[in-house]
Amino acid sequence: MPEPLLTALGVEAGYRSKQILFGVDFTISRGEVVALLGANGSGKSTALNTVSGFVRPSAGSIRFDGEEIAGSPPHRIFRRGIIQVSQARDLFPDMSVEDNLRLGAWVRGAEIEADLDAVCTSFPRLGERRRQPVRLMSGGEQQMVAIGRALMGRPKLLLLDEPSGGLAPVFVGEIAAIMTALKGRGITMLIIEQNIKLALTVADRFLILRDGKVAQGHDVRTGAATEEDIVRSIYL
Repeated sequence: MPEPLLTALGVEAGYRSKQILFGVDFTISRGEVVALLGANGSGKSTALNTVSGFVRPSAGSIRFDGEEIAGSPPHRIFRRGIIQVSQARDLFPDMSVEDNLRLGAWVRGAEIEADLDAVCTSFPRLGERRRQPVRLMSGGEQQMVAIGRALMGRPKLLLLDEPSGGLAPVFVGEIAAIMTALKGRGITMLIIEQNIKLALTVADRFLILRDGKVAQGHDVRTGAATEEDIVRSIYL
């Protein structure tokens, strides 16, 4: 059986004197979409930030594509192919859509034009507004820029932290369609999402974090867990 693309074992991490993760274990296979669910403060964002290197684990192992990456700096993890879209999006508001997208491919330096055209084809709204400053776009459009920029880096593993957070319902539907399309292309994803219905639509599996530990995990494809079951597992 092939090794999972990502394996986290016994991961402990936190901020200064406050520990957030207490022995987190999970795996992600190539081409799989896994949703990380849980109440506020359960450790979801810390888990993503630990995988991407923005939080250094105090214990445990994180293996990615056959290599140990626990404790590696973010830029090295990025070069390995793990690319994160944070809740804040981290865009450059006074720069154009196109310039923000190009920044996603800065470490490659080749074949950027083809990828830029592909992103603009996948996100027609961005193609129409390539020269527009990002600050003039809506929140949903900015989220498209952030995801498009991540795709410019050709991720092996795409980390999405609350991709639908704070968006109007019409954009939530568009983000769901984008994530479904990415899944269809075989892009491996680890997502945090408070919108349970969206998570169930996109994910193959979900993990529930509670008090910094993986409390439960379910395969969405079996249909054994309903949205109500998941909400009950998270909050009760």
